[in-house]
Amino acid sequence: MIEAHGLTKRYGPKLAVDDVTFTVRPGVVTGFLGPNGAGKSTTMRMITGLDRPTAGTVTVNGRPYAQHRAPLAEVGALLEAKAVHPGRTARQHLQALAATHGIATARVDEVIELTGLTPVARKRVGGFSLGMGQRLGVAVALLGDPRTLILDEPVNGLDPEGVLWVRNLAKYLAGQGRTVFLSSHLMSEVALTADHVIVIGRGRILADMSVQELLDGASRRTVRVRSPQATALADALRRDGAEVTAGDDGALDVAGLEAARIGEAAAAAGVVLHELTPQASTLEEAYMALTADSVEYHAEDVAAVSAAEPSRTREQAATSEGEAR
Repeated sequence: MIEAHGLTKRYGPKLAVDDVTFTVRPGVVTGFLGPNGAGKSTTMRMITGLDRPTAGTVTVNGRPYAQHRAPLAEVGALLEAKAVHPGRTARQHLQALAATHGIATARVDEVIELTGLTPVARKRVGGFSLGMGQRLGVAVALLGDPRTLILDEPVNGLDPEGVLWVRNLAKYLAGQGRTVFLSSHLMSEVALTADHVIVIGRGRILADMSVQELLDGASRRTVRVRSPQATALADALRRDGAEVTAGDDGALDVAGLEAARIGEAAAAAGVVLHELTPQASTLEEAYMALTADSVEYHAEDVAAVSAAEPSRTREQAATSEGEAR
């Protein structure tokens, strides 16, 4: 279990983590989400003792990380997969860690096989791909057979098979009663992997709830309807109190009525339906709505700049022409 109380980190005038309190419980996979610069990595570094909090406390399995006699048996962390001497082989790196922590050599062989590193175990890490580097980082995290796993972007650089492997591994470890805390920028992957999410923005906790609760709270449930008599259908649904929006592809997005009631209204009006599909928010949509005020750059800002660029170029050209005259 990971417990943070009033955790704060300041770098000079910058407040990176601002008085956060949360608990990461065993037996479930907890996703840690937030925009770039939100404080995710700083929080993970404070949990593992790499950064000292300016204020507040954080413990893993009841103690600060530095106070555990066998830290690798308590906490396995993947924070920077490439933090390995490039001249060592994967096996040498794992053997060195095992030797300094009193871990049997047999465990090295186990994690090499578990993480799919057997074909490259005797190759130098400096030549590893990003994906293989990530697998080695996961192997290091698993080396001490820890009760708690902290994984920062564990699927970064992995192929689809590797992503599926990490997903299944996280669920398997949580199923054993371990604490699994992972961050990812892939919302679709978090939705498939995590049971619970903690969302951070501008250093503060924005949400701490189950994935389903986050989806339910952010959802504006609609039903997608398609009909060759779209206008008549829209009129009938509006009379029934629905909010109807016509899409560019001719479909209707209906809010305020369940799919069954829409079907009944269409039948009563003698309207043929070609599609009747309930829609629900994805985790990405819920996350974007929640963090809208916490991101540094917005997609619409980029679009606005791109749209303004041609006119700006024409103005510059006109100015240059005038100067030439």
